[in-house]
Amino acid sequence: MNRPFFLITFFLIAIVGTMQGQTHFSTTFRGEKQFLQIPIKNGAAQKQVDLLVNNKKVRWFTAELAADKADWFAYLDISDWKGASLTIQVDGLPEQSQAFKPVVQTDSDNKQGEYEEPRRGQIHFSPKRGWMNDPNGLVYDNGEYHLFFQHNPYGVNWGNMHWGHAVSKDLVHWKELGEALYPDEFGTMFSGGAVVDTKNSSGFGSAQKPPLLLFYTAAEKSWTQGLAHSPDGRTFQKLEAPIIAKITDGNRDPKVIWHEPSKHWVLVVYVTEEGEQHAMHFFTSTDMKSWTFASKVLGGQGNDRYLFECPEFFELPVEGAAGKRKWVLTGANSQYAIGTFDGKTFTPEEERMFSQQGRDYYAAQTFSNEPQGRRVEIGWWRTHTNQDGSAFNQSMSIPMTIALRKTARGIRIIRQPVSELSALRTNTQKLTSSTINASSANVLDSFHGELAEIRLRIKPKDAHSIHINVRGLHVIYQVAEQELVVDNVRTHAPLINGEQELRIFVDRIGVEIFASQGEVFMPINYNLDPKNTQYSLSTSGGSATLLTGELYELKSIW
Repeated sequence: MNRPFFLITFFLIAIVGTMQGQTHFSTTFRGEKQFLQIPIKNGAAQKQVDLLVNNKKVRWFTAELAADKADWFAYLDISDWKGASLTIQVDGLPEQSQAFKPVVQTDSDNKQGEYEEPRRGQIHFSPKRGWMNDPNGLVYDNGEYHLFFQHNPYGVNWGNMHWGHAVSKDLVHWKELGEALYPDEFGTMFSGGAVVDTKNSSGFGSAQKPPLLLFYTAAEKSWTQGLAHSPDGRTFQKLEAPIIAKITDGNRDPKVIWHEPSKHWVLVVYVTEEGEQHAMHFFTSTDMKSWTFASKVLGGQGNDRYLFECPEFFELPVEGAAGKRKWVLTGANSQYAIGTFDGKTFTPEEERMFSQQGRDYYAAQTFSNEPQGRRVEIGWWRTHTNQDGSAFNQSMSIPMTIALRKTARGIRIIRQPVSELSALRTNTQKLTSSTINASSANVLDSFHGELAEIRLRIKPKDAHSIHINVRGLHVIYQVAEQELVVDNVRTHAPLINGEQELRIFVDRIGVEIFASQGEVFMPINYNLDPKNTQYSLSTSGGSATLLTGELYELKSIW
């Protein structure tokens, strides 16, 4: 593997406290390049690593340091301290370890084959390296969509929570920028939201150049809510003091919106109350820095995860009900309530609906300041990507629009993939109307896309079930039950006007299915066989009519 790394001379300051082959390791060097290379061996023992500048600790994390040959390299940005005296300290490093012998600095964190790994999603965002979970601070600012995310830059498992950062012009192709927020003396950086302060309520910018504000939880040490501001969407300055003190251990994930009728900002934060009672607390502010408690909404308790973690809160018009608008409050598992909001108090009218029916989709968030006025969501998709010495782990969903529609079951969330994804389409096949039964030819036989979008509109007629084989993954629609079954995950997917409309996005790491004209969203994490690119459409127990069909191969977003 070709690696453009550069070595510098270093000298050992101290190796002390040797006990059973373990040492306290310390070495000092001069900062000369942008990154410090951290050698990682997946599965090795965790070591505490501290970086000091002029004897002051500025970065700290745990890492599975490689004693000899590394599986991959993490890169710590040290560009702020070029020319300074830097010290690495590691506790419990084996005497024979070569982790920092020598210290390696580099001006590039790129390597051959990035984004081409066998288990790297090709139409889903994932970090260049390290662990990722919740999307944070989704916001549109100055011509860019910003995707911040929970990130461990130094390992493929959860820990060392930073805010990673990526930007996109089109919601499809993303450029990763590095860490936006690092752990500090208040704690690690847990989830939160972002807004563009167009009114300059905070005073950190101007009406002509409004600042971008990030709201986050400083976790594990203080459990306080913090604020960082940026003039350019690239550099972020934290306030020295929290904006909301600890309510209880585990309070987290602030989401901030502007409430126009009340002319103030609203912050919603998750709180664990006595008896493991899940709650969402609402605060208001006019300056973004001082917040006043306004109200709360109770969710489930204990293992009942209704309104647990990662609040999302927004208002939408209701399709099919002219002039009606409703507020939506969700938790991390996408279970939601619909109701009214007067600027201080949310009053639920319908509760405990699920807006996704798949597997391992979590902590979704929507973009604020979206330029087309859409409500666009991205969620954390817990994909099976930690394999074979991988340098990265986990994925995001595709972006999708959220709407409210009056359905036969009441007002419900409707999801559709964003239109921008059509830019990935290539090698289109259109299917003509035909009857599908046990003796009919496979109308998908000539399609072989590794990455694909499949659109089918089907009238079941007397078929008992409809089978779509997606590269070895079976998508089955049980007609009588009006139930969609994929890899032992089941969900009700109603026929609408006697038809079922399916839209399936296929990637190496699974499928995302939209059914029943968007009433059903079913993400299924499943590592598809790279050698199998076969598709088929069939029925059992009778026939069905394929009304329309469109098949698209998709290009990689990378």
